[in-house]
Amino acid sequence: MSIRRIGAEKSGAGGQNLPFARAVEADGWLYVSGQVAMKDGEIVGNGIVEQTHLTIKNVIAILEEAGYGLEHVVRCGVWLDDPRDFWSFNGVYKSYFGEHPPARACVQATMMVDCKVEIDCIAYKKP
Repeated sequence: MSIRRIGAEKSGAGGQNLPFARAVEADGWLYVSGQVAMKDGEIVGNGIVEQTHLTIKNVIAILEEAGYGLEHVVRCGVWLDDPRDFWSFNGVYKSYFGEHPPARACVQATMMVDCKVEIDCIAYKKP
């Protein structure tokens, strides 16, 4: 089995090197690390709608870098800082995944950085 690490050299907030890859591919499976509304190493956007758009765009950028697309996503994990944001989050999420949404878990959690949402995913594309 071959394993490919994508983006292990990238840095996070404050230019710190992070001890994980943005994604790892193994035999057609792509595991994308949790993404937040980060741009140039800083969290941007004040509201859940704006942060959700940027978070999903960050997921899409990693998928595309690895040669995958949203159509290959089979599962997402979602963490929301505030459960009152659930319905607003869902509206944005649906606009990206449309009529073929992946399996998903969504929970409330205290975030490690000052953001409102974090999303990871697993994608599959036959090798």
